[in-house]
Amino acid sequence: MSSSPTKPLPRWIDVGLVPILNIVIALLVSGLIIFIIGEDPWDAVQIMAYGALGFDEGIGFTLYYMTNFIFTGLAVAIAFHTGLFNIGGEGQAYIGGLGVGLCLLVLDTALPIWILMPLCILVSGMFGAAWAAIPAYLQAYRGSHIVITTIMFNFIASALMVYLMVNWLIKPGQMSPQSVTFADQSHLPFMSEVFAWFGMEIAQTPLNITVFWALFCCIALWAFIWRTKWGFETRAVGHNEPAAVYGGVDPKRTIMVAMLISGGLAGFVGLNEIMGVHHKLLLNFQLGYGFTGIAVALMGRNHPFGIILASLLFGILYQGGAELAFEMPKITREMVVTIQGLVILFSGALAYMSVPWVSKVYNILAADKPVPAEGEA
Repeated sequence: MSSSPTKPLPRWIDVGLVPILNIVIALLVSGLIIFIIGEDPWDAVQIMAYGALGFDEGIGFTLYYMTNFIFTGLAVAIAFHTGLFNIGGEGQAYIGGLGVGLCLLVLDTALPIWILMPLCILVSGMFGAAWAAIPAYLQAYRGSHIVITTIMFNFIASALMVYLMVNWLIKPGQMSPQSVTFADQSHLPFMSEVFAWFGMEIAQTPLNITVFWALFCCIALWAFIWRTKWGFETRAVGHNEPAAVYGGVDPKRTIMVAMLISGGLAGFVGLNEIMGVHHKLLLNFQLGYGFTGIAVALMGRNHPFGIILASLLFGILYQGGAELAFEMPKITREMVVTIQGLVILFSGALAYMSVPWVSKVYNILAADKPVPAEGEA
């Protein structure tokens, strides 16, 4: 009789338990660092949790960060399902914000908000998609690696924005590279204003109604990937391109479509930041969201629902980390970034580090009667 065969991990362990274990490992390592510098790790955890979720202002900031992470996480996910690694979310978000800014600089006083909002959604998506289109074309038709081209386009986007802000879009007479402030009627409502419409009062935070658009994008992308013919073609190309070609799928067209959607999703960061929060065009509003979106997508297993949960976690880390740096002087902002980096490390690059021993434990607990080998009685 042969030994019991190794059973594959059920989805609830692969998608749910393994990411949680990775987070726990990252927090344990972070706690060790905090202990070494002379602070109480448990107090640090309590401060972070309260700072992110303990009062309405903290919750507002947490959900504001979550909104941006959802957009960039979804952008990485759709590309990943096509077998691509789009790390150009930074540049695509930057150019998406440029599109929103240009639109509002021209039309902020000419159109009401109920027309400006869908228009800016369209423009931010189109500008982000356009910035992803060139790397997509180079990958699909010229064989250039998508990782290299998207990295290059991040730097090009940064240089282009500096040039435009310093030489063309800067407010006259101002030293810092920022545009004029958009008219009040073009601002997206903050959630504090939305609650006030219903007679409820909450603290004012950057959280605005873009959060609803982010959640809608999650539902729409889920439906696209798993409920449409185009989504099936996308997954087919990502899993096995030769088989997809044999089935009649055009991988070049599929790559182009997926990357356009990816760039458009990243471009929506510009909607949240420029139209929803800053109300002016400025430099580096997207800093870090595109790269963190990679870890968000990996932790969320490239599924929209998982990306929502991972985005919430990183929102907690960002907001709770800021509170931690304020409350514990020994824990500097750089130390907080280190903690965030450890979570990204264990959830991204080392995402499957715990799988071998989790699989071993699962197979021991789920051991069944030995399965006879082929040909045995």
